Amino acid sequence: MADKKELRVYNSMTQQKEAFRPAAEGKVGMYVCGVTAYDFSHLGHARAAVAFDVFYRYLLHLGYEVTYVRNFTDVDDKIIRRSNETGENPLDLSNRFCQEYLTDMADLQCLPPTHQPRVSDHMEQIKDMITQIINNDCAYVVDGDVFFAVDKISNYGCLSGQKLENHRAGERVAVDSRKRNPADFALWKAAKPGEPSWESPWGLGRPGWHIECSAMSAHYLSFKFDIHGGGIDLIFPHHENEIAQSCAACQESCVSYWMHNGHVTNNNEKMSKSLGNFFTIRQITERYYPLALRHFLISAHYRSPLNYSVLQLEGASEAVYYIYQTLQDCEDTLSSFREATPSEGTEPKGKTVRVLPDAEKCIKGLRKDFHDKMADDLNTSHVLTGAFQDALKFINNNTNTLKKQQKQRQLAIIQSLTEIEKEVKGVLEILGLLPPITYSEILEQLKGKALIRADLTEEQISRLIEERILARKEKDFAKSDRIRADLTVKGIALMDVGSETIWRPCVPVEQEEKLPS
Repeated sequence: MADKKELRVYNSMTQQKEAFRPAAEGKVGMYVCGVTAYDFSHLGHARAAVAFDVFYRYLLHLGYEVTYVRNFTDVDDKIIRRSNETGENPLDLSNRFCQEYLTDMADLQCLPPTHQPRVSDHMEQIKDMITQIINNDCAYVVDGDVFFAVDKISNYGCLSGQKLENHRAGERVAVDSRKRNPADFALWKAAKPGEPSWESPWGLGRPGWHIECSAMSAHYLSFKFDIHGGGIDLIFPHHENEIAQSCAACQESCVSYWMHNGHVTNNNEKMSKSLGNFFTIRQITERYYPLALRHFLISAHYRSPLNYSVLQLEGASEAVYYIYQTLQDCEDTLSSFREATPSEGTEPKGKTVRVLPDAEKCIKGLRKDFHDKMADDLNTSHVLTGAFQDALKFINNNTNTLKKQQKQRQLAIIQSLTEIEKEVKGVLEILGLLPPITYSEILEQLKGKALIRADLTEEQISRLIEERILARKEKDFAKSDRIRADLTVKGIALMDVGSETIWRPCVPVEQEEKLPS
C-alpha cells in the first residue's frame, strides 16, 4: 500500500482540519477515554473504540511508533450505585465488566492499546497531581473534599466554547453549596461509609471523575502529547476539565489534537444507558457476526452521527459476506492453479508474466482512493465502495472465466489476481476487517448468525429446499416461488447453481402486499 498523502485530522480545539505533525518525529502519543465499567458496553462505546482503533492501525501503517493509552474508570459513583444494587464489591464488579469489555474488543478485532490503565492502580499519580494543583493555588479543601477552582483558569471553556457564567452545575455531581463557584468540580471526594476509599493528605477518599485521565495521560505520555480522543459527549465537562486541571498542574501541558467521534443514535436520539435506548455490543454480536458490526460502525465518517437500524446491520452483514466469499473464491482459484504459476512471476522460457492493464489500473485506483480518503480525516465512509468494489468485481469476473483462457493469459490473470488480492487484504487489515480465521470458517459463522436471525436451523432449510425441488419437478411453480420468497423475507436467499440449490444470507426483503382485485 503505497501512494501515501499527508494526513489531515479535524482538531476539535481549532474546529478545523489540520496537517498531522506529531511533536516527536516518527512517534505518536495518543490517549483515548475508555469506559466506566459498571455494565456491558453499548454501541456508543463500540463506535469510539473502533474509530480510534482504525486511527491507531492507520498510524502504524504510516510507519509511526504509537503509544496508545485507553483507560478504564473502575472507581466511580455509577459503579458504587450498581454494586449497592447487586451486593457485589465495587472493585470486583468493575473488574468483571472490564474483562467483558476486553472480550467485546477482541470480538470487534480492536488491537490492544499499548497501556490500559485503571484508576484504582494509579492513586499515587492522582494524589500527586491534586497536591500540585493545590500548591499552584488552583484548588481548595473543604471537609476532606478537594475542589478545583475554575475561576483560576483564564481560558476555561477553550475547547467547548462554554462560558463560565453559563455553566450548569454538575454532570455527575449534585450541586454543593460549599463550592466557591458552582462550576467548581471535585478532584477528591471524602470517604462515605461503605464506599471504597484510599488514604490521602486530605483524609480517606477517592478521586473525582476528571482527574483520573489527566493523571494517567501525564504518567504514560507526559504533559505534552499528540492526540486526545473520545466521544463528542466528553467535550464538556470532562475534556474541558481535563485541560483546566492539567494546565493547573503544569503550565506546559498541551494536547496538539483533540479528536471526537459522533454519537450512535437510535431513531435519531443519542443512544445511552441513562436514556435506556441502547443496545449492548453483546446483544448485537449474538445475532450479527462482530466484523459485520465493525463494518457498520465505520460505514459513516467517525465524526458524523450514526443512526442504528436493523436494515443497516443487515446490509453490513451482507457486505462482509460478499467480501469474504469473493476472497474465498479467489483463494480457491489461485490454489488450483498454483502449480501452473511460474516461480517468481516468470515462465520457464524466461518471459516475465505481468499483470493485466485492467488489473494495474484497478490496483492504482484502489491505492489512490484508499489513501485519499484515509488521509482526509480518516474518511472511512466510502473506503469500501468505489475502487474497492471495482477490485472485488475484477476478482469475481476473472475467477469465473480463468479456466476458459489460453495459457499465457491464464498466467497473467493469476498474477493479476494475486496482486489485487494482496491490495484488498491490505485495505481490510488497516480497517480491522481482515478475519483471524479462514474465509470458509467466517462464511459459516455468518450463515450461523443468519440462521439465528431467521429462527431456523440448517435442517429446516434443507427440508424446504427439498420441498422446493419436488415442487419444481411437479411443475408447482407457485409453491416453489412461495418457498423461496418466504425464506427471502427471513434473510435467506436460495441460489440454483447447476443442478444444486444452495443458500446464503441476504438482506431480508419484505413481501409486497397484493392489491385487491
